[in-house]
Amino acid sequence: MIVVGLDLAANHKKQSGFCILNENLEVKTFLLFTDNEILEHVKRYDPELIAIDAPLSLPLGRTSLEEKSNIHLRLCDRELLELGIKFFPITLGPMRKLTERGIKLKLMLENLGYKVIEVFPGATQDILGLVRKNQGVNKLREGLISLGIKGIKNEMNDDELDAITCALTGLLYLRGECIELGDKKEGILIIPKFKY
Repeated sequence: MIVVGLDLAANHKKQSGFCILNENLEVKTFLLFTDNEILEHVKRYDPELIAIDAPLSLPLGRTSLEEKSNIHLRLCDRELLELGIKFFPITLGPMRKLTERGIKLKLMLENLGYKVIEVFPGATQDILGLVRKNQGVNKLREGLISLGIKGIKNEMNDDELDAITCALTGLLYLRGECIELGDKKEGILIIPKFKY
């Protein structure tokens, strides 16, 4: 079983982190730029699931991110806020381009027959007790290794570590260890179950 985790960049000039994770928690990562590079890597590894860190839907009541609107959050976003998890709203400056690219890439992948889910590595890291990359890349690396992830190298950057976190979320989802935020009409965000 292979899961792909993708820490998607807002545009193809910036690198996206791409991770392959198997059920033995072994990872391999790449830094990719274009949608075509991403699609080629997906086809090469033929994953059971692709977990993408990017908004993959618009809030109900919005047909685009260009229109003026007072609708900024989806239900899954509001539920994240209620859980105390911080994130950038999809209507915030650079998030608009990321959302547009994420929605387009999701459609391309689904047209090829792949199952795609939206994830947020910051939420997964908060829930699993890891630090986020902005609190220290080395600490995040150590935290992922402590969870049993194999194949993590010192030279892996924050995009790759977030891609690993995305893939881990996807694997937990396939194991039934996640919950869905939001609703199917508007868009679902997958996060791990809280362990009390």
